[in-house]
Amino acid sequence: MTAANVGKAANDLDPFWMPFTANRAFKAQPRLFASAKDMHYFTPDGRAVLDGTAGLWCVNAGHARQPIVEAIQRQAEILDYAPTFQLGHPLAFELASRLGMLLPGDLDHVFFTGSGSEAVDTALKIALAYQSARGFENRTRLIGRQKGYHGVGFGGISVGGLENNRRGFPTLPGVDHLSHTLNLDEAAFTRGQPVWGLHLADELEALIETHGAETIAAVIVEPMSGSAGVIVPPLGYLERLREITAQHGILLIFDEVITGFGRLGALTAAEALGVTPDLMTCAKGLTNGAVPMGAVGVSSAVYQAVVEGAAGPGIEFFHGYTYSGHPLAAAAGLATLDVYESEGLFQRATELTPYWQDAVHSMRGLSHVIDIRDLGLVAGIELEPRPGAPGARATEVFHRAFDDGILVRVTADVIALSPPLIISRAQIDELIDRLSSIIKTTP
Repeated sequence: MTAANVGKAANDLDPFWMPFTANRAFKAQPRLFASAKDMHYFTPDGRAVLDGTAGLWCVNAGHARQPIVEAIQRQAEILDYAPTFQLGHPLAFELASRLGMLLPGDLDHVFFTGSGSEAVDTALKIALAYQSARGFENRTRLIGRQKGYHGVGFGGISVGGLENNRRGFPTLPGVDHLSHTLNLDEAAFTRGQPVWGLHLADELEALIETHGAETIAAVIVEPMSGSAGVIVPPLGYLERLREITAQHGILLIFDEVITGFGRLGALTAAEALGVTPDLMTCAKGLTNGAVPMGAVGVSSAVYQAVVEGAAGPGIEFFHGYTYSGHPLAAAAGLATLDVYESEGLFQRATELTPYWQDAVHSMRGLSHVIDIRDLGLVAGIELEPRPGAPGARATEVFHRAFDDGILVRVTADVIALSPPLIISRAQIDELIDRLSSIIKTTP
């Protein structure tokens, strides 16, 4: 212990360099959770906070669900950790098999990671490995989309389109971006998928003409963008991307870290929207947020090209993580899938969607509300920025919401809502009523 550390308390706030946080502001006025159960967090002083965001888009089945808690506890006593480099343990194979049966189309192989960011970088590497295995070593270009969020790895920030995440860091060469599809002039206050914007998918044809299909490995998009402020895909847009990529031998990657596991009323957005990619990333809802885990769903064609097409014996794909297929995460994942299935939570999300949609769109007409967007059990309420202070109005709403007992998420001046799938109609009313009152009284 250094002299500087003498007298510091064990729970001093300063040592924790918090992610995506205004550290100085937070530590001057901290907001802490001490426990959680079902639809609520609880502060250290016992105050209940209704969870309107499923934690961070991940606690889809609600907090501290007993089957998941017990599965983690049992596994910790049986096998706390096992490597998956040239070794294995049963639960990792069981979870991969189960996901392979549940994922749409022929996405029947799974590569496990420790997070969504890792899953994205893994998917990009798999795409490059696939093209190389087919003899197309020149297919190295990756295409993302403006306002896309694909985690914080160097691959993810390169194909991502959020400037603050890229600013100050080097990015991969040979990356291009499609335009985003958000247009308030054409599609503000649309319920569900907007009609306007299908034509933007044809930008991919223009990029192919510019760079040559023979140079492009993959296109990665979020079926619905969450971190950019809930950007809903136009009708036919994803279908058109699928058509173009298939025509030119380009892999299509869906980043479903946010949309996976019931958020849009099905296991995946791909299933809900009827478009199957070649690769799919997921995380968050995979374990209900209880243990960190990510995964990449891989089509049979891609797997066979890379693994079964490898020349000679030995490792086919030089990639992986210490915690790929972690035993506790695998146990949590299997238990989480059981809860989703036994309680019919995906169907519940579908049934709640019309009620949810009516509730969130009831905020139209409130002061400073310039758009409301929704898809499944997701909504984005965009506020007019304060002159010279973008993001300040929504941040104030976020702070006041916490004080008033509801949890929302804010990105720029968009308030994002994505509650656990167990939310009741009465809790939807409570969430929207409290948020409406806060917006009304926020200058």
